[in-house]
Amino acid sequence: MKSYSTDKIRNIALLGHGGCGKSTLVEAMLFASKAIKRMGNIDDKNTVSDFDKEEKERGFSIGTSIIPIEFEDHKLNILDTPGYFDFIGEVYGALRVSTGAIIVVDASSGVEVGTEKAWDLTEEHQIPRMIFLNRMDKENVKFDKIMDDLREKLGKKVVPFAVPIGAEKDFQGYVDIISLKAMVFNGTQCELGEAPAEAMERAEELRAELMESVAETDEALMEKFFDGEEFTDEEIRQGLKTAVKHGDLVPVVVGTALKTIGVREMMRLTMHYFPSDLETEPAKAKKGDDVVEVKIDKDAPTSAFVFKTIVDPYVGRISIYKVMTGSIKKDLDVLNVNKSETERLSNIFHLRGKEQIDTGEIIAGDIAACSKLQYTETGDTLALKSNPIQFDAIEYPKPCLFMCVEPKSKDDEEKIGQALNRLTDEDPTFVVERNTETKQLLIGGQGNMQLSVIVNKMKNTFNVDVDLSDPRVAYRETIKGKSDVQGKHKKQSGGAGQYGDIHVRFEPSDQDFEFNEEIFGGSVPKQYIPAVEKGLRESLDKGVLAGYPVVNLKATLYDGSYHNVDSSEMAFKVAASLAFKKGLKEAKPILLEPIMSVKIVIPEEYMGDIMGDMNKRRGRILGMEQTAGGKQVVMAEAPQSEMFKYAIDLKSMTQARGSFEMSFLKYEELPANLAEKVIEEANKED
Repeated sequence: MKSYSTDKIRNIALLGHGGCGKSTLVEAMLFASKAIKRMGNIDDKNTVSDFDKEEKERGFSIGTSIIPIEFEDHKLNILDTPGYFDFIGEVYGALRVSTGAIIVVDASSGVEVGTEKAWDLTEEHQIPRMIFLNRMDKENVKFDKIMDDLREKLGKKVVPFAVPIGAEKDFQGYVDIISLKAMVFNGTQCELGEAPAEAMERAEELRAELMESVAETDEALMEKFFDGEEFTDEEIRQGLKTAVKHGDLVPVVVGTALKTIGVREMMRLTMHYFPSDLETEPAKAKKGDDVVEVKIDKDAPTSAFVFKTIVDPYVGRISIYKVMTGSIKKDLDVLNVNKSETERLSNIFHLRGKEQIDTGEIIAGDIAACSKLQYTETGDTLALKSNPIQFDAIEYPKPCLFMCVEPKSKDDEEKIGQALNRLTDEDPTFVVERNTETKQLLIGGQGNMQLSVIVNKMKNTFNVDVDLSDPRVAYRETIKGKSDVQGKHKKQSGGAGQYGDIHVRFEPSDQDFEFNEEIFGGSVPKQYIPAVEKGLRESLDKGVLAGYPVVNLKATLYDGSYHNVDSSEMAFKVAASLAFKKGLKEAKPILLEPIMSVKIVIPEEYMGDIMGDMNKRRGRILGMEQTAGGKQVVMAEAPQSEMFKYAIDLKSMTQARGSFEMSFLKYEELPANLAEKVIEEANKED
């Protein structure tokens, strides 16, 4: 693969709802550019971009594939992202290094949830985009109806750049609105041909509307437009490029990837109307304590940003990066600025799916990969030691579904940690946590599909077999009443005796634990009082109801007795533990459950369902507010035990349009009927 100058490179994220045909479109682009002689397909499990074993078996993309395509003296780095929402982190990584995005829409389905999410993300990242209307040859596909749907749900800036020739099974090409040329499919590819008068008339109408958009990009063009003068081809191209770059226009092209209709037109549009990295805003980076702006420049000192990691069982870690400044050559020593460690880029290559294409040099704006970096992870910056700039890491969505992971055998137990660590390298939205309180190993992600893939990868890649289950709830115990008890430890049968005797009052407290002493007359010698406190504190770890930690307790030592010979610190510690158990049982012990603060973002039409569901979970709605995008933010509180599967249920209730964040808030009393079940389960385990 030859080296391209920065102005000839386009980094393009391919987005869309799951099953809309992104991977097929990649095959069509490869075929149209003569990179492959025959298109693969999902059913035969031989597409270039879906090469992972899990992707082949499941029939959809799980990770972003990098597909460089050489076409008409340009290089298009296509980043084919997953359409399923559990793998949304892959989209975040792709958008971070892209200067444009193609949103693929299945014309037979119209605007789907994944279309809306792709649109929202490109809006948020302010990335120029276009829409490829795929599968125009399917039944019941009506162009005007789809355009109305797109403009109603995505906005008026969505503008057709092509009019279809024919419909459904008779779809045979398109009229290019800018050139007013008809491109007709000849069985192999589209060539210049004749279009029905109706299609040409429609194209002329839409072209007139498009010229108004061109005029709005420049005052001189606006004057020309009002004077009734025609724009030159260069003025049209420049005007449209400006409008697309600023997000004022989103071109819509039509086609069917399976037959490569419209695919070349779409590729040309990306070359003509998407900006190269030379035309984008500078990236922000840190240099020491200073924030600096970094323009993509091949003549500046070398730097690169790692946006994705692949864990290969044979090769090890493959780090995929975008060169931000300068160029990278083989055997270059660089500084990992995040880790303050030196790395050697001993082998550099382009990736096309799983294929590694060797290269001698990668210049600013291009995407490439290298293997066997020792310290480097996703989000790290590689730079020269003489110019240690650091780009911001990617902000990924937080995990919203946690499950307990347990090995099926002793052998698996030893390998589980290494396997999980390797998989977190590959997927930054996947986390591993050890809950020190419940002693459980937890894995967290965006949904059950993602965790299912993780479990399969552990088995297939690392030969580790595990089970998933709901996490345990970290309950607490406390008291509602008061008690006054004696704790007496007396052992005098042979040998040295043991004697400790205390009287303690227990009552509720605002603090986790308070210890007071009101000893008069030396009934408990001062040297034994710390032992009493220590004995009580150690007892807090295990309550009397179900063995959970005890909180919000005040203990006052006010009396006792001792033996001149047999008393000891140990004896008074034991006496304290006896007093603790007795005192809690007599002071109306209760179970407390963790309550979570929940922030839910949903379209307004789901508000009723969300509120009803939250009530069923024993939750409380605290308030609502509207976002700038018209969505509703619902603030709520709910017990943790009711929220373990909320990520799955929310997707179901909102057709995956809703999202939420959750964090621990406080502890509250667990209702008596539920407390009985928890205590019963705890006693069974004992």
